[in-house]
Amino acid sequence: MSGIAHHLVKRSFDAGRESYRSASFAQDGEDNKPFGHPHAVATALILTSIVWFLAMSAVQYIYGGVVATLTMIETPTATAVKINPVSDEADAPLLSGDEKKPTTTEPELFYIKTKPITSKIRTTIKHLVAEAGPWARFRGLQVAMVYHFAHQVLLQVLTGLFGHSMIPQSLAAIATAVVLCRLKMLWTHVVISSPSEKKWYKRFPTIQQGKKILLPTAVWALAEQAAIYIPVTLFFAFGLEGYASHAGNFNNLSPTQQKSVMLASIAVLMSGLVTAALVVFPAHVTLKRVQASLLSEENDTIVPFDRTFGGKVQPEIVGGRGVVSMLDAWKTFDWAARLRLVVLYAKVFAIQIVTCIFFVSLAVFEVRMINGDYILY
Repeated sequence: MSGIAHHLVKRSFDAGRESYRSASFAQDGEDNKPFGHPHAVATALILTSIVWFLAMSAVQYIYGGVVATLTMIETPTATAVKINPVSDEADAPLLSGDEKKPTTTEPELFYIKTKPITSKIRTTIKHLVAEAGPWARFRGLQVAMVYHFAHQVLLQVLTGLFGHSMIPQSLAAIATAVVLCRLKMLWTHVVISSPSEKKWYKRFPTIQQGKKILLPTAVWALAEQAAIYIPVTLFFAFGLEGYASHAGNFNNLSPTQQKSVMLASIAVLMSGLVTAALVVFPAHVTLKRVQASLLSEENDTIVPFDRTFGGKVQPEIVGGRGVVSMLDAWKTFDWAARLRLVVLYAKVFAIQIVTCIFFVSLAVFEVRMINGDYILY
């Protein structure tokens, strides 16, 4: 969805440049009919695109980043309720001459799971604001900005070294993720922990902690590359590039051939969705939970979190590894939590769709208002 938003925002900037180009043509005596006020249209579209980009980034960061991460690590708490059973003999009349011995019954203890904080977006944001202030929804933003900047720089450098073909680019992406794994783990720790007086750069994970997440990070990065290149490989294997670049080629096919092309297109789309659901999703959750298991004992979490992962993790001070294994990290993420996370992603996707529709409608409205009867082509 982020890629779609990027494409649409780019189109808005392109429209702005076209309007300026139309203005320069008009100054040279050329017809400028599509735009009555080109500079005003360009300014409005550029400003709208900037706000659109910021809105989409905020939605992705807050809901797809912060809230999703908290959903991945939250362990719902249970409340103990003691119930004293009532004996039926208490109400029986004592008419018999035989003396009855009083019966004693042990109270029964029941555990009732409380509703997770991350069960709803609204309750999660409300909890964050109550615990860490109004800007808590943007927690970790400084670390994220540093990470993405470093990621882009390092990726460009490694891509230049490895080459620009498919496999070298994938290797460069995986290597970049592995090199920056400690910085990514720092972001997770800042997001899931309670407010701390320490600056974020003073909470950097140690090299020893970084070594423990090398494998989960590499697996996650490899999964993401698989979700990209499996559909791309199938796309070219089915020969769909000719129809994507020239729509007329598809129209010239027979109905049977058109049906085959459509089925191939669906297969390409489904391959990406299946890979994302069965490979990327578990790898991402596993990485986050392994990172969370390495959170320092001196830092409390902002949502309930079982550091022992059901007794599977022992602290290093008592001879344990101090980190959850990849398999246990995924297995302890139960089906209720998985469903909760999937529902969250669906909500984020819906919010992004609504945001895109709103800003596209706003852009069209601006052009109509400025140009009157003219419309943006």
